[in-house]
Amino acid sequence: MYTVGIPRSLAYFFFLPLWKTFITELGHEVIESPPTSRAILDRGVKEAVNDACIPIKLYHGHAAHLAENCDFLFCPRLVSVRKHGDFGSETFCPKFLGLPDMVRLALKDLPPLIDTRIDLKQPGGGSQEAAGEIGLRLGNSPAQVKRALRLGMAAQGYFHRLCQQGILADDALQAVFNGEKIYPPQSHGQDITIAVVGYPYAIYDPYINAGLLKILQQQGVRIVTQDMLSDRELNRQDSKLPKTLFWYFSNRAVYGGLHFMSDRQVDGIIHVTAFACGPDSMVDRLLEIEAKRHATPYLPIAVDEHTGEAGVRTRVEAFLDMLRYKRRRR
Repeated sequence: MYTVGIPRSLAYFFFLPLWKTFITELGHEVIESPPTSRAILDRGVKEAVNDACIPIKLYHGHAAHLAENCDFLFCPRLVSVRKHGDFGSETFCPKFLGLPDMVRLALKDLPPLIDTRIDLKQPGGGSQEAAGEIGLRLGNSPAQVKRALRLGMAAQGYFHRLCQQGILADDALQAVFNGEKIYPPQSHGQDITIAVVGYPYAIYDPYINAGLLKILQQQGVRIVTQDMLSDRELNRQDSKLPKTLFWYFSNRAVYGGLHFMSDRQVDGIIHVTAFACGPDSMVDRLLEIEAKRHATPYLPIAVDEHTGEAGVRTRVEAFLDMLRYKRRRR
């Protein structure tokens, strides 16, 4: 049995049910890095290249924290999770494509990386093939891999169903792995509905976004995110744009924003954007243009290693005050 480390950053917040269940069902132990802290962030800033975006710096910090405590570091090369023939040339952004190389070159004394290429767009590049390669690295048989992948896909599906019931992704993760019974949040007493869109590693990491979701909850706000929408609901927005973006998480953020702009129950949209992220700068501008066209109140929150709660709280409270004032004037 091996110990496999999974950094608590980037695609962790979206694909952990699949990855953790798959590896655990193969008979290995999964350890996760702890929630982001100042120490982990400082380590990542020190180790990563200077012009990296904050999520990449964080990933380096989480990987460094795990390095001495695991036999393998799980760092797949995510290229595309769209099936062959779908969505043109959409891929993950360059930081995902080169992530194993960046980590391997930046950090010393790393354990072996499980850097399996996951590219479902290529014929013969399906999930079964990627799972087989991982299983081979860990010494498991094809039969064990097939069973573990089936259970992993089931856990991932359960996670998505919980999110689509209106449950925030971090709460859904707890339900998947702790067996906790969780119910959709009640809207009683919540006078404002805010859609929070962006990359999952910016929305659900409370350290990187200075506790944005908690601030909204304290203000009595009902929160919805693009991860509460089904793929069908998201992909329906594709026809509203003359051209889609090239990146998977970027398109999810844009499609989610477009969906909520047409939802009369949503009072405003907050886009959590990572400073120095090239694709995100285009997402933010596109959402801003569409929000003006739809007359939807829109607030971008840019985060980096210097973001503090006071600044985020002040902007969010002013945004909510404006929305409540607007509602009273109706």
